[in-house]
Formats: sequence, structure tokens, C-alpha cells
Amino acid sequence: MNNKAFENSPRNMTDAPFGHALVALGRRRPEVVALSADLSKYTDVIPFINAFPKRFFNIGMAEQNLFAMAAGMARTGMLPFCTTYGVFATRRAYDFMAIGCAHSHLNVKIFAGLPGLTTGYGGTHQATEDTGLARLIPDLVVIDPCDATEIAQVVEAVAEYQGPVYVRLLRASVPAVLNPEHYKFVIGKATVLKDGGDIGFISTGFMTERALDASAELAKRGTKAGVLHVPTIKPLDSEAIAKFAASVSHVLVAENHVSSGGLASQVAEVLYDSDVRTRLTRIGLPDKFIECGSVPTLQRRYGLTVDRIIDVALAVA
Repeated sequence: MNNKAFENSPRNMTDAPFGHALVALGRRRPEVVALSADLSKYTDVIPFINAFPKRFFNIGMAEQNLFAMAAGMARTGMLPFCTTYGVFATRRAYDFMAIGCAHSHLNVKIFAGLPGLTTGYGGTHQATEDTGLARLIPDLVVIDPCDATEIAQVVEAVAEYQGPVYVRLLRASVPAVLNPEHYKFVIGKATVLKDGGDIGFISTGFMTERALDASAELAKRGTKAGVLHVPTIKPLDSEAIAKFAASVSHVLVAENHVSSGGLASQVAEVLYDSDVRTRLTRIGLPDKFIECGSVPTLQRRYGLTVDRIIDVALAVA
């Protein structure tokens, strides 16, 4: 574990990290194109549009066509990056993602906004079960980045990877939690950000930031809590998960996703398959459609906060 892998508070915020990383990629690789289903303003593609207006395609509110056109472009040698909301990608255009892109192992990169509980617009817009759906598609890589640093690295990594990828997109102003000088995203690899001893957090997405903050507070109270960051949901780093879980007495899986079918379910499978007897507690969203409301209010209500993580950790430590 390298303590320099993440930044201490206060953390800098980065505006539209995905869009700016895509511009940097596009300057080096002329085959990169961007497509959106009438959501470019809300999925941080505007920087790319401004830099390369002729390499952007607005497909309109037709997500099936979005993936179908991207698949066709990939067949001609282009490198399409698609953006829409996670609910539309996985609920509305699931078959086109599965058959149009993954079945033929086409080089389509899907960046899906509003993952989990990052919007207050209710169940129609909250992609609370998207990684569970996406990981069931054969040959599809599924990634849930932690912060602005990792988003930028993910853009580079998926561009080098030959095949379809689904990425949960944190948009607008995104914190920089990980230190780019000491952290490197690799598809399929989990990283121990803090060593534990008493308990261990296994986290993904923005819940890794919360797990790190909870670990720091727990240390003040005499509890050593490790943090294993799992940015790649598929392919899963089962070896790292099993090794980390075996090193502590209790693991708490923290995710911005329904606990049933998400990372917690995968961790439970790994522990069973590896014959690791460590106890497991889930910190995630319930199996229900969530109401409308302010994001901070909803995240407090459903337990996606540092305080909630600390309370659960103290209860099981």
C-alpha cells in the first residue's frame, strides 16, 4: 500500500474531467469520435465538440440508434465514445449494447452518466442497477471510476483496450481523490489504498472517497480500517479481493448501487469460491425505486455517507 496514492483533504475539484481527457485523446488519435443521445451538455462532451465539431454526432433521443451507429463506425476503424445516462443505456438499449456491440466484440466505449444515487430525479433517471445489468453481458468490460483522476486515466486505458466497455460517468465538478503521480488505473486490477488490520472496506466508484474518509476517522477512534478500491467490476480482480478479505476479520462492501447484484454480491461469490470465511456487511442501496429529492438528502437517507459507513463499521468492529 502506498499512502501517496490518494490526496488528503481538502481535495481539488475538476470540471468535466471526461470531456477534457477525451479532447487530449482526440488530439493524438484522429479516429476518435464522440456520439450522444441528445445529452452532450449533461455528459461533459462539450469540450470535445468545441475542439472537434466534425467528429461529434448527436443521434437524438434514440439510444438504440446511438449504439447501432457506434457499432457501425467501429467496424470502419473509428473509435466511438458514446454518452448517455446509465438508465437509458442499460434499460432502454440493453439489447443493442449486448448484440450490436459486445456480441461482435466491437470497439465501442460507453460512458453512462447519473450512476446510482447522483441525481434527484427519481427512479426514471437513477441508474441504481446498471453495473449489475452490464456485467451480465458477455465480453463487456464494466468500470466504476472513483474520481477525476481515475476518469482521465480510464479514458486512456479504454482507448488502448480492443473491445466494448461500459463506464459509469461522474460528471460536472468531480473531486480529485487519487494522486496521478502515485496511482495508475489498470483494467481488471484492484488497488489497496490503505492497509487495515481490524476491518476492511471494499469499495468502488465515489464510495471509495467516502471509505477513505471513514477509515481516517476510524483510525482516530482506535480502529484500523483498510480500503481496497475496485474500479473494474468486470473483469473482477478476485485474487486481490480474496487476499484483502483474508487479512481482516470483517469486510464492508461500499457501493453506489443496489447491494443485490452489485459489487457486494460479487465479493460474496469470491469469498465463497476462495473459501475465505471473513464476515461480510453490505453498504449500498435498497432493492427499490428511489424517490425524487435533493442528492445530499437522498444519500443521507439511504446511507451513502461517511457517517453511515463509520456507524456500520463501529457496529461490526
